[in-house]
Amino acid sequence: MTQQHPHPTPSRPGQPGQMTAVMRAVAPVTGPKVLRIGLVQGGKVIEERVIKQRTHVTVGPSEKSMFVIPSKSIPPNFRVFELVGGEYFLNFLDGMTGRVAFKGGVSELSALKSSAKRVAVGNVQAYQVQLSEEARGKLVVGETTFLFQFVAPPPVQPKPQLPVSVRSGIANDIDWTTTIIAAFSFLFHFGAVGSIYSDWMDPVVDDEIDVAQLLESVKQLPPPPVEQPKEDVEAPAATAAPAAEAPKAAGGGNKGAAAASPGKGSGGMNDARASALTNELAQLDMQMLGALNSSGNATASVLSSGDVPTGLLENAAASGAGVGKGGVAGLNMGGAGGGTVRPGAAGGGGLATIGNTGTSGPATAGSAQTVKGPVGNAQVGGAAVSGGSVSNAPSVVAGMTAGFRRCYNKGLQEDPSMKGSVRITAKIGPNGEVLSATPSGGSGLSGTVVSCVVARVQSAQFAPPEGGGATVVIPVTFVSQ
Repeated sequence: MTQQHPHPTPSRPGQPGQMTAVMRAVAPVTGPKVLRIGLVQGGKVIEERVIKQRTHVTVGPSEKSMFVIPSKSIPPNFRVFELVGGEYFLNFLDGMTGRVAFKGGVSELSALKSSAKRVAVGNVQAYQVQLSEEARGKLVVGETTFLFQFVAPPPVQPKPQLPVSVRSGIANDIDWTTTIIAAFSFLFHFGAVGSIYSDWMDPVVDDEIDVAQLLESVKQLPPPPVEQPKEDVEAPAATAAPAAEAPKAAGGGNKGAAAASPGKGSGGMNDARASALTNELAQLDMQMLGALNSSGNATASVLSSGDVPTGLLENAAASGAGVGKGGVAGLNMGGAGGGTVRPGAAGGGGLATIGNTGTSGPATAGSAQTVKGPVGNAQVGGAAVSGGSVSNAPSVVAGMTAGFRRCYNKGLQEDPSMKGSVRITAKIGPNGEVLSATPSGGSGLSGTVVSCVVARVQSAQFAPPEGGGATVVIPVTFVSQ
């Protein structure tokens, strides 16, 4: 059995072959050289970058700088390599050190200050030296060293493409004969099914004939049945007349029976119900004794001189439902006759304990004083963060002060002399949540206050810490005011 090898597919006219594309990719690129910069910290090269596009190279503590270095001695975005008119210039400040190798030799930056051009970079004065494409050297900025040189630009990487065998094999592998036969077969079968479910073969319907048949069927419907009139319409009136005469006979001929049972047919009231209503009315009269008399409202006389009208008392006594002013059993008001009753001045002993309401002197009821409980204050110290940086730790801890104060005020209701301090150690999770809160110290504080403070810390939400976790220590001191 022999194995067939695929023949190489010839390239299309106007397109380079695979070998030509590879040779073009590795061909040297001509043009101006670009900067190659290495960043050294602590004696180790931590970054190396080739600036493929000739542009300004900036350093500084700002995030917008190309190289971010933690140094406060330089502006936030300082152009150390500046492109002016297609040529690179080196800018350096007084605090920078280093050396530059030119064609003529190596020169220190301190020696280049005399021949360098002074330029203003922001609010500072810098020294500017032009660099050729053969120049190289180093520049020390604080604890960071920059090594630089000019190199040829890297070759442009060709756009990735599929192999020629893959691109041309898709069309070659199709069996066009089978594909055409299958296409016509699908068209035939789907056309047959469509013709079956279509209305091409349905008979033509004449709307006028159908309407005429519908009208004819309506005419042939049977008529509705005729309702017979009712003849016994006067029957209810005849039965209502005897019913109306029955109460009359009962009311005129048997009065004793109606009196014996008033609640059933006559709508009257028996003696027990009438007596109960009389007693209720008498009690209402007793409750209105201090408000009304025979001449009108008695509220003014009651408030000004303490007089209580007794006219209604005597009326109530005369009716058997109340008492009079005299020595009635239980009240012991003293005196006799009508008039008004003045508690404390009638001479009796029954109302003497109410107080003297006479006008000899002003009556005072005293003044109410509100006793204010102890109020506490919570003093939160600076939060110590370890294990990672939490950006909003101070603000979140400061927001807990009100909750700590409420916890302390609840404890002061149980022990007004309570005071002390506690330290809460909170472990922060990767999403800023409080995983655990552990109290320490807590001398002088009750367990209720400490538990309340721990619960307040556990409900806090911090910003996600750098490094995936952090520990925040919160000192709190409670002092009563």
